[in-house]
Amino acid sequence: MTIYIDPPSWPAHGTVFSHLISDHSLEELHRIAGAAGISIRAFDQDHYDVPAHRFEDLTALGAVPVSGRELTRILLGCGLRIPAEQRPEKLRRNLLRAWVRLGTQWALAESAGETEDGTALTRSLAADGAWLALGEELLTRWSEPHRSYHAPTHLSAVLRGVGTLQRAGELETGQRPVVALAAWFHDAVYTGVAGTDEQESATLAETRLEALLPEHAVEETARLVRLTASHDPHPADRRGAVLVDADLQVLAQAPDDYARYTAAVRVDYSHVAEEDFRHGRAQVLRQLLGSPSLFRTATGIQRWEPQARDNLSRELAQLSRR
Repeated sequence: MTIYIDPPSWPAHGTVFSHLISDHSLEELHRIAGAAGISIRAFDQDHYDVPAHRFEDLTALGAVPVSGRELTRILLGCGLRIPAEQRPEKLRRNLLRAWVRLGTQWALAESAGETEDGTALTRSLAADGAWLALGEELLTRWSEPHRSYHAPTHLSAVLRGVGTLQRAGELETGQRPVVALAAWFHDAVYTGVAGTDEQESATLAETRLEALLPEHAVEETARLVRLTASHDPHPADRRGAVLVDADLQVLAQAPDDYARYTAAVRVDYSHVAEEDFRHGRAQVLRQLLGSPSLFRTATGIQRWEPQARDNLSRELAQLSRR
């Protein structure tokens, strides 16, 4: 287990920055950075950005200096490097293409009578200027600078989760567009106020979609968005179950990815004092672990439940030790 740092050479904010990484785990990296007094806000998915004046401090604490090229090679070799497709600039392009595809799916589903009332759309949403503008607006909201976890990477993960569950048979093909649309809106408003954010996101969906989709589709999208406040759908609500399971799939990631998730959550709540955050986070973890099941679909329970419980238990133990 080694911590590495490259020379300060990346300009920003009137100084230059180094990159601090671990060749073992993100948990180790967070522990070392915290002990060195580096804010969690300096964490950027697989490394910490540290200003030039901290370089000597960190090497004195044991960080091994290497070139920028060698540091990248180490990250790639240990598997902690974030893939290029998950970087913000590429992720936005991919998400916008997914939004255009969603417009096409709506048009096809409606014209084929696969949605509930069979109302046909009079145009292809994929080519509609208002539809494209709405996709840009949503991506701008998801990319707001105060977000770390509730950001495009989370939106992309939820959309993938919806697709995974649909392919596993948890959702009929014609039901996927409305669940995907709810995924796009479910954190469109994010201020860090639980309950209020979900309600305002649902209201945003009702307002923005009113002129684009049939009434039943707008109502169902807003209903699903509101469900993400409690993650407690009715047992017969398959759409709701798929959306909340896709939203919670993050709990079942591999340990290093889970550490990346918890660090991002801490950044989103950086306005909360450390002791208060630990106390509140521990309460949430105990509540989750005390539930009979974290997931509502059979696929979610089978594929994600064991790893999710391991991750939650490990995080709770770490919070208790601190």
